[in-house]
Amino acid sequence: MSATAQIAFLGRRAFLRSIRQPGQMAFALVFPLFFLFVVSSGLDPVSSVPGFPADSYVDFMFAIPFVHGALFTALNSAIELGRDIDTGFLNRLALTPARGIAIMLGNLAGGVALVLIQYCIYFAGGLLMGAHFEAGLLGVPVLFVLAALGAVAIGAAGMTVALRSGSPEAVQGIFPLFFVGLFLSSMNMPRNLIENSWFQWIATVNPVSYLIEGLRSLIVAGWDIQTLAIGYGVALGAIALALSVSARAFRARMTRT
Repeated sequence: MSATAQIAFLGRRAFLRSIRQPGQMAFALVFPLFFLFVVSSGLDPVSSVPGFPADSYVDFMFAIPFVHGALFTALNSAIELGRDIDTGFLNRLALTPARGIAIMLGNLAGGVALVLIQYCIYFAGGLLMGAHFEAGLLGVPVLFVLAALGAVAIGAAGMTVALRSGSPEAVQGIFPLFFVGLFLSSMNMPRNLIENSWFQWIATVNPVSYLIEGLRSLIVAGWDIQTLAIGYGVALGAIALALSVSARAFRARMTRT
């Protein structure tokens, strides 16, 4: 079996395992849209601040469900990998002809397939709440791909924790760190309008800001090539770094077993 076929097979397993857990699925679908509705309704007057880049706050926040979905689904995939290690499934899988790269990428592929379905629901839900999408029909796949790359980066980072610890609880433990990183970004306010200097500095050095701004540019500006390119560059760079670290963690895990 080729590496591609192995990735597809293991990705299908990861995808089916996720959809068989309706509690996790429901939370990953409902919370991002609920957050969008509550925050955009309560903070809509912020859109009247001079220099605010969007006509309404729901337009400004429309990118956030995609980031939330990437975070929830990617970390859930990493948690499942931790369970595979904890139950000994990964050790048994390593005794088969399955390649290491297929084991890693298969787990990520299942999460990406699931999150793309969720993105369709987020997109429809945002439009129903009154959000606009300036990039048009051609911008939709560009939005989805960028958000999915963010999911891959987060998933690879979560895989590293799972491989090093062998514990699903350890992966669950890093969730608050990712959530704090999300809030310490330009999620709620453009960086140039953040008045607190230390907060603005953190948001500027936080790579999550550039992923969000890349997604947001398609929504509120249309085709801002520079912002979009930076968003894609940050996402791809994060993937390269996270995958290289997780690959070393995978080799170390297999050496120990």
